[in-house]
Amino acid sequence: MELRQLTYFVAVCEELSFSGAAARCFISQSAISHQISRLERDLGAQLFERSTRSVVPTDATTRLLPLAKQMLSLESAIRAAVRSSGPRVRLAANMSFATRSLSAIASTRATHSGAEIEFVIKPFRQRIAAVADGDCDLALIRGSVDQPGLAVEQLWVEDLVIAASPGHPLATRDHVSLAELSRYPLLLPPEQEQVLLHTIIRQHFAEQASGPTYGPPIPPDHTASLELINRPDAWTVLYAESSTEGLVVLRPADDRLRIPVSAVLRADARRSPILETLLNTLHR
Repeated sequence: MELRQLTYFVAVCEELSFSGAAARCFISQSAISHQISRLERDLGAQLFERSTRSVVPTDATTRLLPLAKQMLSLESAIRAAVRSSGPRVRLAANMSFATRSLSAIASTRATHSGAEIEFVIKPFRQRIAAVADGDCDLALIRGSVDQPGLAVEQLWVEDLVIAASPGHPLATRDHVSLAELSRYPLLLPPEQEQVLLHTIIRQHFAEQASGPTYGPPIPPDHTASLELINRPDAWTVLYAESSTEGLVVLRPADDRLRIPVSAVLRADARRSPILETLLNTLHR
């Protein structure tokens, strides 16, 4: 049994999809399946009941999951315990923050020539855990988090975009209102996977005469682009830096959909000059 297998196991449990777990861990779906099969052989137990449409955890998975999370948390704590005390900062994020993060890192290194700044790719929950355990100095997230021992500092506000197929009835309009969109099906991932996105949609429709008309949830192994091409009457909401290739971006006429981007840090952490410079650069 290897720690990477436990990482993949937790990802499949949380995504309930091998393809979703593969995308989250930045490896192929076949590699995820192979490593989970190896883990099952090593443990002598079936962990998932697989079908073409669903992944169902078994009773053995229910017992293993909390222990696997403890093991991965211990790994982060071990890495934090032996980290060099030199001028180093670890920034946890996902690829959607890469452009802005790498620019801020380059600017910070220009000011602190001896600094070592690492850009670590982690999914949301692992970013928060890495900061809490001391393995990373800060994490970038959309929205906020309320967890004892952690501090949240808003860095900037990001626009969301409305996207649709070129065949959508409103695709040729310069601007559209939420009221106009409400009659067309809104396609989003399941709420348990994108709680923040669903919350923002509800807030912006709260003052409208009618709420959005929800279409079927986007499956974890499908893309918004594909779903919109198959449903030309539908629309969705994407983060501003998401790919919109093959889609039309609709400009909201009455309200801008926006979302805060924040840094998560340990509340008791001593902020080094390097960390302060990096945060100030990200603010800009």
